[in-house]
Amino acid sequence: MFHQKSKFLFILLFGFFYINATAQNQTFLIHHAKIVDVKTGNITKKRAILIENQTIKSIDSYKKLKKQSFKKIDAKGKYIIPGLWDMHIHIEGQDLVEDNKALFPVFLAHGITTVRDAASDLGLQVLKWRDEINEGKLLGPTIYTAGRKLEGLNSIWKGDLEIENEEQLTQMLDYLDSLKVDFVKITENTLKGDLFLKSVIEAKKRGYKVTGHVPYDLTINDLAEEGFSAIEHASYLLRLGNDEISSKKGILDGTLTKAQAEKDFLQNFDQEKAIKAYSDLANKNVAVCPTLIGGKQLAYLDENDHKNDDFQKYLTKRFMSNYQWRIGRMANETPEQKQQRKDRYQLIAKQLPYVQKSGMTIIAGSDCAALNTFVYPAASLIEELDLFQKSGMKPLEILQSATLNGAKFMGKFETVGSIDIGKIADLVILEENPLEDINAVSKISGVFTKGKYFNKTALNQMLEEATKKKAELDKSRE
Repeated sequence: MFHQKSKFLFILLFGFFYINATAQNQTFLIHHAKIVDVKTGNITKKRAILIENQTIKSIDSYKKLKKQSFKKIDAKGKYIIPGLWDMHIHIEGQDLVEDNKALFPVFLAHGITTVRDAASDLGLQVLKWRDEINEGKLLGPTIYTAGRKLEGLNSIWKGDLEIENEEQLTQMLDYLDSLKVDFVKITENTLKGDLFLKSVIEAKKRGYKVTGHVPYDLTINDLAEEGFSAIEHASYLLRLGNDEISSKKGILDGTLTKAQAEKDFLQNFDQEKAIKAYSDLANKNVAVCPTLIGGKQLAYLDENDHKNDDFQKYLTKRFMSNYQWRIGRMANETPEQKQQRKDRYQLIAKQLPYVQKSGMTIIAGSDCAALNTFVYPAASLIEELDLFQKSGMKPLEILQSATLNGAKFMGKFETVGSIDIGKIADLVILEENPLEDINAVSKISGVFTKGKYFNKTALNQMLEEATKKKAELDKSRE
């Protein structure tokens, strides 16, 4: 009874907003807005944006455009930015299909209109969702996905495409071709460096963007020389403040353990050496997706147990039960180890202004996932941007990392990523100026995406429905 009643309420209420937003004449006029140009940081005041069939047709005065629209949206006193991109998420868990699907509107309610899924055991389902969203059959953020990632034999991660030779590599790349993935992701849990590097080379030959982790038996420069597109996680940048070649040699000849290498990366970090390396990587067009929030949550777990986090009302018990594995692994850490986590996080965060100044492209991503403890879907990107600001990055730079940088990285900037005539209308209306304080991105008045406009009431309704869905799923599993 509870389920049927809630389902009827969802259809009744959400259906109203959906129909209201997709009336037969799909012409909208957002007027009296302050438009933020994420390319330059300029703000154009008192402008109107005419949208027809999801495309920005004109940006001009309200007087000139007011007779050309069906539905008018008054944005007086508000700021308009492009929809946000979370460039590193994991939609994962074979037993979490409904749990993940219920969170798609939550991303939109947080102003996140595009995500990049960095592979998981749910890869085939994510590919299906990607296509359904693109076809307008499912409401959610635009998804770019790696589907499933390349790894070595007996990887600890579920759903990996495990390889141990070049023949298997070719087979798996053929498989990824058949899935029509958007990029290739490679990690180093059990994959040896030589085959990892060959995977980069062969995937690049097929025209893919190739991203991933950095094996201990390779250097970042080894990968950069072969066209590695992006480093996932800024934690790997600490290697650049050390002698990576010596570390690689020690790992290969067995004189250095991975644990000792990590300790050396932290304790022997040379900032000037790292700054020079960032410039070299910038010249080789290697981007980085920092994902600070995950490291921060774990580093300060002894100071915040997250029991009172409001976002948990959207997450099922089954989803959150996955958080325990990392907590369990840290249970017996010494005070020295806990402090080392904090020191490591602070040093990584400190690198962002240097990376930005070097010319390297920073793409904002949260690494939200069921397996990443207290890194909440959608909300964690907003937290990530705040951490960027705390690190010393400027609001415009941060906004660029979560809008146009993602679009450029995915080769989509001609159609999305900024507010320009001819581009797709993925827009977020804010109450406050994000160029003064990036936390303004959490003060959302409305979202326009997929040809639909969702006002504050509609966005709140999305969140309410996510809360109800969580309760339904929990109840059905009792």
